[in-house]
Amino acid sequence: MWITDACKAVVLSFVAVFHYPSVSDDGPHQDVMTFTHGHSTPEIDYPYFDSPSGPDQDGKVFTCNYTDLKGWKPCTTKDDRSCWLKGPYKQNFTINTDYENFWPIGITREYHLNVTDQSINGDGVDNPFGKVFNGKYPGPWIQACWGDLIKVTVHNHLKYNGTTIHWHGLRQLETFEMDGVNGVTQCPIAPGDSYTYTFRAVQYGTSWYHSHYSLQYADGLAGPITIYGPSSAPFDEGRNPILITDWSHRSAFQSWQRELVPNPTRPMMNGVLINGVGNFAGSFPRERFNMTVDKGKKYVLRVINTSVDTTWIFSIDNHNFTVMSTDFVPIHPYSVSHLVLGIGQRYHIVLDATPTNTTKMPANPDGNYWVRTVGATGCKGFEPGNEPDERQGILRYNASSKLVPTTFRENYSLECRDEAYDRLSPVYEWNVDKVKINCKSRSHSTLHHLSNPVVLDTKSQFDIGLSKFAHRPELMDNFTWWAFGENPLWLNFSNPTILNLKNTTWDPDYAVDLVVPDDKKDKWVYIAITAPPAPMKTKPNRAFAPVAHPLHLHGHDFALLAQGTNFTDLDTGNVTLKFNNPPRRDVALLPAGGYLVVAFKADNPGSWLFHCHIAWHASSGLAIQILEQQKLLNRILDQYPEKMKEVNRVCDNWNKWFKNDTNHWNAHIFQDDSGI
Repeated sequence: MWITDACKAVVLSFVAVFHYPSVSDDGPHQDVMTFTHGHSTPEIDYPYFDSPSGPDQDGKVFTCNYTDLKGWKPCTTKDDRSCWLKGPYKQNFTINTDYENFWPIGITREYHLNVTDQSINGDGVDNPFGKVFNGKYPGPWIQACWGDLIKVTVHNHLKYNGTTIHWHGLRQLETFEMDGVNGVTQCPIAPGDSYTYTFRAVQYGTSWYHSHYSLQYADGLAGPITIYGPSSAPFDEGRNPILITDWSHRSAFQSWQRELVPNPTRPMMNGVLINGVGNFAGSFPRERFNMTVDKGKKYVLRVINTSVDTTWIFSIDNHNFTVMSTDFVPIHPYSVSHLVLGIGQRYHIVLDATPTNTTKMPANPDGNYWVRTVGATGCKGFEPGNEPDERQGILRYNASSKLVPTTFRENYSLECRDEAYDRLSPVYEWNVDKVKINCKSRSHSTLHHLSNPVVLDTKSQFDIGLSKFAHRPELMDNFTWWAFGENPLWLNFSNPTILNLKNTTWDPDYAVDLVVPDDKKDKWVYIAITAPPAPMKTKPNRAFAPVAHPLHLHGHDFALLAQGTNFTDLDTGNVTLKFNNPPRRDVALLPAGGYLVVAFKADNPGSWLFHCHIAWHASSGLAIQILEQQKLLNRILDQYPEKMKEVNRVCDNWNKWFKNDTNHWNAHIFQDDSGI
């Protein structure tokens, strides 16, 4: 069919149209893309249209532009957001398109991010050790349309830190070197240096970008990114992304020191911010997050958990939501009154601006309703006596109102869990090859294809726990570190994985614990992960505790085949795997004492992090690298020498800066965590 051939042409042209420019010489100003206000478009023969969201909070409208798609037309409407572009011969891009393989070709969008040290006062208390993008927290909203080429030049003006920027959830298909992980895809960007990230927006939805340099994102280096595309539910207009985070009044680098003592204590947070504002310990009045709506309209809200250590339950009193995407995956819509967000997870939800009115929960006659962020039980850590007020925002039907809401929260569970597994039904379906599990030995996992039994690598099964790290002389010998296996991750900023891709063996510090060989290309890779709640006789050198972990995979979405609260179910075979259109996303919660079984298709060469997104655990080393198709990856990098030329330039500048001890905050110990 013509559409198939046309789409294949789009995909095959991907490498040809992708380019990797040298670092820009532009100064440290913000070179933002042009925003256009709503208007009637001129007579043109390609799609040129305002994004479905309408004006942002500053009254500006973002415009999609597909100059290469002559004869195509936009097809999104308020009543049907499932269609995106229609071609002249009945071909189209819609919510049903296989977006992993086919996407339109848009235009190039350019941004500049200036990284600086700056005090942040989000909740009435100064944090003098903040780090920000372009002088504010959160960082600027990066926007693009499905298929656009995104170029972001990062200028590092920090005094004592390098930096890298990770584009959370974006696949980086065949652009492994743009994933933004120091010690893996690049050396850190040295103070005074710049680096341009260039990648294609092959997915659509909302996510966030953040530093992956140690604990920097906890100090403020985070911002939203939206890629406009089709949606599975109708809406009238959108609102700016909603970033929810726990917050501290001191640097995360300072709080981390609590972990580096013989009897470590958990670092604690002080409060919660929504889009950079909040109320510390219930102080009142203080600026709160405010959102104004018109009664009867439907608004798409883009909710993101950018926290350090907290799973949130998000709700708006007397209002329901329609959930239409999880992470970057469009799903069949379902209705809820509250939403559970693990760290790194994102949801597109449609808010029906029609308050519910019942005897138990009457509508508020003044039109003001609390926006709530409740920390989930067992998945939060706040300073004693400073548990934050859950009433951190206000939804108003009258923009001029200054009244305080008098509404109250419905009685819902505060359990630390993911959204219900059976509700997350992707619109575009995956069907995963069927396997069965046998984990009885606890020393390895056997995943058998039902039609042709095979035993995968023994490291396809991991028991998350604590391990000794005695070979670090600069750290406490008796300190225990979180790890997927025996060896916590400990990256070398000056010698990243990308410079070692000819290796056949790896230093244990790199935690290259799962290797997917080239003959597994386009095959399914299965991983079973458990969180044993107590010591295991078979692993006397490790410790285990009943802790939940939000696990994030770079470079891929994964299919969530099974998720449960009792890890021994894997031993007894009391697990039912879902292969026909399983839920999928890039962050899933491993329940305390429970298990996850996930699968991804080996179709993206790279060395991809798989890590816990609790910042303290990531710093502790709770991560592995999954080295996928190493030979093909080397061929890709050899084919485009300009990629490695830029990687080497950044490393040379980093090493020059690093070798000067006067640049170090602590002249005796520069690195005291995993690096991520």
